[in-house]
Amino acid sequence: MTRQSLKQSLLLQLAVIYTRYLIGGAFVFASLIKIKGQRFTQIPDDGGHSVGHFFEMMYQSGLYWQFLGWAQLVAGLLLLTQRYAMLGAVMFAGIIGNIFVITLSYDFGYTPIITGLMLLATVALLLWDWNRLRVMLNLPPREEATSSLFESPLWAVVGAVLFAFTAGYRLFIDQYNFLLWAGGCVGVGVMALLVAWRQSRVLRMER
Repeated sequence: MTRQSLKQSLLLQLAVIYTRYLIGGAFVFASLIKIKGQRFTQIPDDGGHSVGHFFEMMYQSGLYWQFLGWAQLVAGLLLLTQRYAMLGAVMFAGIIGNIFVITLSYDFGYTPIITGLMLLATVALLLWDWNRLRVMLNLPPREEATSSLFESPLWAVVGAVLFAFTAGYRLFIDQYNFLLWAGGCVGVGVMALLVAWRQSRVLRMER
């Protein structure tokens, strides 16, 4: 199967769109607590080479803690926009790569599995946009056709809804329920799929 035929796969296109939503939304969710100047975790500081001590040192830095939050917020937002998702993936790769190494360096339990999967997902997104990213190696970009569904402005609207929901929930509710937030995001995603399915049916009927 050629790269062009892969880019034409509707399932693969939807996988790319929703992978951007998934990791972008996760970064937005994690960033806002740092921007608010609050602790990300309540793990006790045992001193020395411990996870709690590491997080407490970053939190106590103040400016660096908030800088991390803003970097995560921008990367996540760019991914959610879909339109600027390639730039978001490039930015996300540097941040999640750093986080992955940190989770390997300390006793984070099974967290490296999660961060490793997020890193692999980011690499997959970069490969999806490789024909545009190749200019970084002084190679000419190549145009690739996808589909009208993939290019639909619907996905940017959905990304804006997900960002507004996540930002509002994280900024104004301190005692948050993770499952409630995740359920709301899943609901928005399912509704978007239904709208996209209806749009595709209308387009086929018009033809």
